[in-house]
Amino acid sequence: MPILNANYSSINHEEMAASIGLKSKHIPMLITSFIEESKQILDVLKESISTKDYEKIRLNVHAIKGSAGNLKFTEIYEMAKEMEFAASAQKSDFEYEIYFDAIKSAMGTISHGTDKLNTEIA
Repeated sequence: MPILNANYSSINHEEMAASIGLKSKHIPMLITSFIEESKQILDVLKESISTKDYEKIRLNVHAIKGSAGNLKFTEIYEMAKEMEFAASAQKSDFEYEIYFDAIKSAMGTISHGTDKLNTEIA
C-alpha cells in the first residue's frame, strides 16, 4: 500500500548527515541533486507506466529507490521497492499510478534549507 502522507518538509540536516556519515553542509547539495535527477527519472517512469513497459518501470524506480535509500527517505524507498518488485514480476494489477503519485507527492515535500523544492517537481 502506498504511503500517502509521507512528508519530508522538516528534514533535520544534522540528523540526516549523522545517519549517512557526512557533514551537514553536504546535505543541501545531495538533496538538490536527488531532486534534479529524480525529475528526469519521474518523467520517464510516468511514460513507462502508461505504456506498461515493466522493464523500464523496474529500472527507473530502482534508481529512485537507491537514491532515496541512501538519503534515508524511507517512505519513498519502500514505495519504490514495492513498485520495483511488481514490475519485475510484470504484475498488471499493481497500482503503479497510485504509487507514482505518492512518490511524487512525497518528493514534493522535500525541502533543503528553508526552500521547499516541490515547485521543481511538476
